[in-house]
Amino acid sequence: MKSRYLRWAAFFFALFHIYCNVFASISELWLSAIHFGGFCAICALMANEREELNSKAAGYWINIALAGVALSTTAYLILFENALYARETEYIFSDYAFSIIAIGLAVEFTRRTTGWFMPTLIFISLSYILFLGRYIGGVFSFPGLSLETVLYRTFFTSEGMFGLTAQISSTFVFMFIIFGSFLLHSGMGDFIVRLAKCLAGRFIGGAGLVAVVGSGLMGSITGSAVANTVSTGVITIPMMKKSGFTPRFSAGVVAAASTGGALMPPVMGAGAFVMASYTQIPLFTIVAVSVLPAILYFLTVCYFVRIEAKRLGLTPNPDEGTEKVSVVLKEGWHFIIPMIVLVGFLAVGRTPTSSAAFATLSVIAVSWISTNPMRPADIFDAVVGAVHTMVSTALLLVAVGIIINVITTTGIGNAFSLMIVQWAQGNLLITLVLVGLASLVLGMGLPVTASYIVLATLSAPLIFDLITQAQLLEALQTSDLPANVAATISLFGGNALVALQEMPLEMKQLIRQEMLEPELLTGMLLSAHLIIFWLSQDSNVTPPVCLASFAAAGIAGTGPMATGLTSWKVAKGLYLVPVLFAYSPLISGSWPERFEVFIWACMGLYALAGVLQWHLETRINALIACALLLSAALLMWAPLPIYYHFAGAALLIAIIVMQNRSTKSAAVAST
Repeated sequence: MKSRYLRWAAFFFALFHIYCNVFASISELWLSAIHFGGFCAICALMANEREELNSKAAGYWINIALAGVALSTTAYLILFENALYARETEYIFSDYAFSIIAIGLAVEFTRRTTGWFMPTLIFISLSYILFLGRYIGGVFSFPGLSLETVLYRTFFTSEGMFGLTAQISSTFVFMFIIFGSFLLHSGMGDFIVRLAKCLAGRFIGGAGLVAVVGSGLMGSITGSAVANTVSTGVITIPMMKKSGFTPRFSAGVVAAASTGGALMPPVMGAGAFVMASYTQIPLFTIVAVSVLPAILYFLTVCYFVRIEAKRLGLTPNPDEGTEKVSVVLKEGWHFIIPMIVLVGFLAVGRTPTSSAAFATLSVIAVSWISTNPMRPADIFDAVVGAVHTMVSTALLLVAVGIIINVITTTGIGNAFSLMIVQWAQGNLLITLVLVGLASLVLGMGLPVTASYIVLATLSAPLIFDLITQAQLLEALQTSDLPANVAATISLFGGNALVALQEMPLEMKQLIRQEMLEPELLTGMLLSAHLIIFWLSQDSNVTPPVCLASFAAAGIAGTGPMATGLTSWKVAKGLYLVPVLFAYSPLISGSWPERFEVFIWACMGLYALAGVLQWHLETRINALIACALLLSAALLMWAPLPIYYHFAGAALLIAIIVMQNRSTKSAAVAST
């Protein structure tokens, strides 16, 4: 933002959000409407800062008019909401006009910030609920609703534009964006890169490991793949190229590592807050159980870096990591305090908004014990920077509420689940593949958070049902059944398996709640949502639309699609780790069970990385590839007895030792 007046408007707009989230309590509908109207106005006025627009251009005045119209729609909802209910929700002309204008604004500004895919999806959704559904046969048939009903549910209720996603945007997400902006403006970005160099610079492929560690640490603050790529990539991509990695691989690694930033606690992007609201699972619980999976993902990227360094014959660079960790921590240890404050407040049960507020205050406080204290001008810039960062996210989360309203009103989510059930025939792995393909298609046009929201609405209940089915079947076959459950099973011939396949979902839910422990059900529900959350991240690194890869390609000077293919290969953890969510207790088990799965998976993922790179310590052949696949299966298939895991580990270690010995023998022979 360049205009002084616009910067001050953004500053006070952010202060209003902070006041409403921390001190005041106003209608959620009103706050969401103000949130939407304000960001529409800011987005419109930001467009006037382009060089080609001036006060003589028609576009300049169109943007000012759009800003005024956006603010007027918010004012209309607040001022005339009671009048609408006094008429028993009977629409008059002005209600029609402002409702249609609000939807039009959502379409236009999401087009400006995210492209044409979201507006097209909104148009199709509204057409479906109004008239198109009646022309579609089968499970997707819908008779249609009146225009008045659709507009009312979309604009005047907390089920449409100003529903759950808008409320999350105006509360949790905005507060954490402000927190991340304060951290970055206080100098934490430079501290993270220096610390990463100290921790990883001296190892094989050190420059690549620095990129992975730096992106992971930065991602724990921003939760944005593209932001991570741009902020760390300008330093780490040239560093990797200089150390001997190819430009395309360097860009692919940074894009893949930056994508993992949204998986790394404590922030985890906007999707984590949506997940907490959808599942009613505390955010702290989601953050806590996500630590081990996030480490697995970053380890996978590190494995690719190490194997590629081995393939290229790169050796550790003694010039990397010359700073001592103690020196870097001595100068930047205070950056850790805000993270401790944030996690501490979440752990004691404070709301995410108040936790983010106190953590933000702690950033300002601890900056005064450093050499770079945050003065009023720095605070002002941090707040304005947060608003600038939030524009596209805020408008997107409001607009996606229109689509969610259509999905929930028409029941298309159940129809989608039935379709996947028919295709997958109750097979969990096939279901995950189909959901992964759906996430890829959605990700071509939707940002990660929107893709997660749509997929969670459509398929989370189905995945949860399939994950719990094995446990529920075991409980029904081995336990003394309560009388009501036994009577229900008898309706299906007394066969528990047949009963679970044929009984309605509502009946299965009641039996599930009676037969399984609440903690286990919570863990499995979280597993289902985390599977979708992880799969939704693939749009950052998977062609043809992979924004993080494109950003990295621009820095590295490589082809966008070629870089996208490389980042897609390096980011294979996005597909492998969710399989562990479904088939192991990595999320739903006790902490000892989680650590056991984690340890074996660390080795199994290295074996799989070797197969994908066709290289481990040295180049592999088909026989070694088969042995590595067997080792990975023995290590990562959780239901196997523990001695199978040990056998898999022994096989992997034997291959590594054998390859190292052959390398040494070849080196001796050459001398």
